[in-house]
Amino acid sequence: MKLRVQLQCKNLHEYLRELSPEILDKLYNHPATCLAVYRELPSLAKNYVMRMLFLDQPLPQAAVALWVRKDSQKDHDECVSVLAGLRLWHSQQLQGGLQGYTLNPVFKDNLRIALLGGGKAWADEGSTLGPDRHARDIESLDRYAMERWEVILQFMVGSPSAAVSQDLAQLLVQAGLMRSEPGEAPYITSAGFQFLLLDTASQLWYFTLQYLNTAQTRGMDLVEILSFLFQLSFSTLGRDYSVEGMSESLLTFLQHLREFGLVFQRKRKSRRYYPTRLAITLAAGVTAKSASSSSSSSSNGASSISSGDASFIVVETNYRIYAYTNSELQIALVALFSEMLYRFPNVVVAHVTRESVQQAIANGITAQQIIHFLRTRAHPVMLKQSPVLPPTITDQIRLWELERDRLQFSEGVLYNQFLSQADFEVLRDRAQGLGCLVWQDVAHRVMVVSPQGHSEVKRFWKRQKSHS
Repeated sequence: MKLRVQLQCKNLHEYLRELSPEILDKLYNHPATCLAVYRELPSLAKNYVMRMLFLDQPLPQAAVALWVRKDSQKDHDECVSVLAGLRLWHSQQLQGGLQGYTLNPVFKDNLRIALLGGGKAWADEGSTLGPDRHARDIESLDRYAMERWEVILQFMVGSPSAAVSQDLAQLLVQAGLMRSEPGEAPYITSAGFQFLLLDTASQLWYFTLQYLNTAQTRGMDLVEILSFLFQLSFSTLGRDYSVEGMSESLLTFLQHLREFGLVFQRKRKSRRYYPTRLAITLAAGVTAKSASSSSSSSSNGASSISSGDASFIVVETNYRIYAYTNSELQIALVALFSEMLYRFPNVVVAHVTRESVQQAIANGITAQQIIHFLRTRAHPVMLKQSPVLPPTITDQIRLWELERDRLQFSEGVLYNQFLSQADFEVLRDRAQGLGCLVWQDVAHRVMVVSPQGHSEVKRFWKRQKSHS
């Protein structure tokens, strides 16, 4: 049975809550981290933090519970859970035995600095280096960022013109997006197919999470690189910053960000870098997205700089797709679930068929992901109609998925050629008792046992034969 892998992309808070308390406490030593975490809190939780930001004494839990109406108790409980999980709130026993809440003192001090000013500069601006003769404007930074990111995606779909570093190729394998066999070039997995159908912002955030998960195994300081990422999210687009004072670990991280398209650095040894829009929007407004999401395309900056990611597909009721693009990547994406018919200088024509959709589903792509891709990249002409996609197309894609999913396959070990019905029933009952009987045919004395239960059933049968 081929397992379908679902990409689960945690949001910022879900990721942080999985970190150890020691790492979280160290992260809150930087004002940029505190502001980024505060920015992503639910609105009610933000209200709670601001109410306690300038209090030096803990508040009784009963008093905090009165901040909301009784019909909003569920929202209150969720906020308390988020704040406690992020270690922003600490429980403290008050005089008289009552329980109270106090704001994490390190977080409180640094959030005050972030909101009110003061403290050390978050980044060393490049003004100390003098004017940059090779300065980049915002338009060229946007173009560079998407060119670099699309090289990674083109490498995943096997484009011969796309080349990435060995480090990046290894990261794609570790993230489960590609598979590597000895002596062969890496090739895309079912999870990789799903990844390609995500919008740019979701791709970038998922990829960054995979990088962070491997940071410590690379000998990197997770707190240091996370703090630097948050710092980048508050940078000014188009302004250059100095690398002076960076550790070797951060300089290595900067080179990886350069390859991902998150920063521009003219040469590896250059003393200044420019954060791109991808870096600035990375931790801003990130929400939980999965490959199965059917929501509209992201509206943040990471998507807005990618002109090839939207408004180029026309879908007709005869299952024809017209993709008005010259992008090799976009054409490869359309080909994941359709059959290519014609290619012209500025448009390709494809046909969605039962075979093409079911092949995509076999590779791990769901019907909902295909529909989401077509809807979020619809041509402006199609956006004028409601619904955007013809219902006959969306319904048929879903039906083709259901048709394929009617049968489920399980591995098993076949038992047959029993000498008597009694022998068959004894072994069958034993397999049932162990919970490993997959299928049986009483009339023909045939049964199938799961691979996990085969050894135990086999041992039982040997004991049974020796006693008979």
